[in-house]
Amino acid sequence: MSAIDYARGAARLGHDVPLALDREEASRIRRRRVERIGAWALPIGVVALTIYAWHLLVTVNEIPHYILPGPDVVAQQLFEDWGLLTNALGVTLRITVMALATAVVLGGGLAVLFSMSRWVEMSLFPYAVILQVTPIVAIAPLIFIYVESPLVGMLICAWIVAFFPILSNTTLGLRSADRNLEDLFTIYGATRWQRLRHLQIPSAMPYFLGGLRIAGGLSLIGAVVAEFAGGVAGQNGGLAFRILEASYRLNIPRMFAALLLIALAGVAIFGITTLVNHLALRKWHESALSRE
Repeated sequence: MSAIDYARGAARLGHDVPLALDREEASRIRRRRVERIGAWALPIGVVALTIYAWHLLVTVNEIPHYILPGPDVVAQQLFEDWGLLTNALGVTLRITVMALATAVVLGGGLAVLFSMSRWVEMSLFPYAVILQVTPIVAIAPLIFIYVESPLVGMLICAWIVAFFPILSNTTLGLRSADRNLEDLFTIYGATRWQRLRHLQIPSAMPYFLGGLRIAGGLSLIGAVVAEFAGGVAGQNGGLAFRILEASYRLNIPRMFAALLLIALAGVAIFGITTLVNHLALRKWHESALSRE
């Protein structure tokens, strides 16, 4: 029931219409407040219960820490190796951000080119599909053979993984503009660039931002896989190298600590891209508008 229908019904019953509207608005505000609190409280509660169940599993079954460390052991190891692991995290994140930025520039630019020329799309899109469906672990050794710099090799590997979601989503968005608006632009004699700037790019923004959220996580995965394949060690090694090093030494708590940092980095990347999506679409797109 809408607020107007509620007000009419209240008027027929002799109730105070402004008071009834105020009560409905107050109830709506309370629901939104509960939903906001639940959006944070429920995930935190589930994570807390999972950690507690993990602790009980290790404690009750008396599992040695070199087989399955408890959360307290992992937290202690993370504290002891904080400097070492955060330096490795910086290396991994640097490759991730560079790969994601390269994927955005090249994927978005190529999508624009595809939208302007069907012949170019038919010529180049199969190569993008081949890069997507070929496992990165299969082509990474070849990349490190032909590329002298390990950093550039890892960047290429991570970029290959993150490139396709940006390209495919943006291309789909650019081709999903409203047909009636396209006819209107044609009637008014809009140029190709005017059509692209004022119609196609706004229409593609939700698709592009959706691809960005996918590519953010994939770029982190690509960076970790590239580190495994590249075998970069020492101060230039990322979290993947620290995991391999810990596995050789059977330092299982350090492995879990490194995996925890990778997971937290992935969550942070997803949160940042989700925030960008919300800020870019919140004032005009249906997917980001609040429901009354």
